[in-house]
Amino acid sequence: MKNINNLKIAVIGLGYVGLPLAVEFGKQHSVVGFDINAARIAALNSGTDHTLEVSDVELAQAIHLRYSSNINELKDCNFFIVTVPTPIDNSKQPDLTPLIKASKAIAGLLKKDDIVVYESTVYPGATEEVCIPVLEKVSGLTFNQDFYAGYSPERINPGDKEHRVTNILKVTAGSTPEVADFIDEVYNLIITAGTHKAASIKVAEAAKVIENTQRDVNIALINELAVIFNKMGIDTEAVLKAAGTKWNFLPFRPGLVGGHCIGVDPYYLTHKAQAIGHNPEIILAGRRLNDSMGEYVVTQLVKTMIKKRIQVEGAKVLILGLSFKENCPDVRNTKVIDIVHELEEYNIEVDVYDPWIDRAEAESEYQITPVEQPITNGYDGIILAVAHSEFVDMGAEHIRSFGKADHVLYDLKYVFAKEDTDIRL
Repeated sequence: MKNINNLKIAVIGLGYVGLPLAVEFGKQHSVVGFDINAARIAALNSGTDHTLEVSDVELAQAIHLRYSSNINELKDCNFFIVTVPTPIDNSKQPDLTPLIKASKAIAGLLKKDDIVVYESTVYPGATEEVCIPVLEKVSGLTFNQDFYAGYSPERINPGDKEHRVTNILKVTAGSTPEVADFIDEVYNLIITAGTHKAASIKVAEAAKVIENTQRDVNIALINELAVIFNKMGIDTEAVLKAAGTKWNFLPFRPGLVGGHCIGVDPYYLTHKAQAIGHNPEIILAGRRLNDSMGEYVVTQLVKTMIKKRIQVEGAKVLILGLSFKENCPDVRNTKVIDIVHELEEYNIEVDVYDPWIDRAEAESEYQITPVEQPITNGYDGIILAVAHSEFVDMGAEHIRSFGKADHVLYDLKYVFAKEDTDIRL
């Protein structure tokens, strides 16, 4: 097995997961950060991370890290970490294309005793059933004889400056006991919170995919409760605060469930479950309910507008926030777009304002052009969809100044007191 002192790491995929990892390793070991996006590499070489996960100061501290979009720059590396996206397709089935492409690229560089560790979220068995065969076929090498593999699921929480890659306990796993020990040793070089060595790669894969599935199901329950309480005229937040006085009540809140983890990962598990002949009823029910919340929000808004005798067709609505969560520029799989599309079904004109996002990315990804500033006294409805600190600091009175004399303010995130809004989820 390799000597830790001869470690030469390659991190494939420099997004929200890969870059923080590469930077931490790059503070003390030789690391090549690879990404197919040449513009991303150019920005990193200039010392800037547009995802805002890593500061300019932190980038400068990674003195042993270099960036490249040329796969051949990784030929001297012996420890490959794959952190590419694992999205779902339009049919909500796992799309392993990025993972397979990354595996093919690495396979062309594999040498005797090299180790490939996957961090991308997958269903249990994907590493050994999908990735390893690709590595063997392209490289011509034999798994667990010429090269080895591992799995260490990412636990990055975009926008979270408290829980960082180094202080989140890391799960690790390897294809042999010796490799598992070595992989664990490598991650312990940077993970101050420590590691948990899983019994197998499949156990580590399963652990990751159920972390977000559990959250998804719990949020779905609270979303359904919010719908019930709204029909009964009961304030959901008041109910949750009261219930939360019990020591073991879980503090989930209703809302839109998007992003590249919670809204995606459960479909990886359900895909595998169905492949082995089991119909995952609770997980899929939770997914259906959470995916329907955009439509529910718009229905609530329209009903309230009608009650206030505001003309719905031709109305103008402002949505505050497009990213999938607060204080984060990530717009991947944001469910705010469901609200946009549903409003358009009513022939309502929609303005989206989000100071955190890349406007060009929003245009490319969703074919919408966010406004640079909201219009004062310009809107029949205002939806506070994302609790960015800027919106919280504005206060309800300032946000209401964007509305016409008669308008509806819908606070999805419980940012303001009930009496300062017209609707809360």
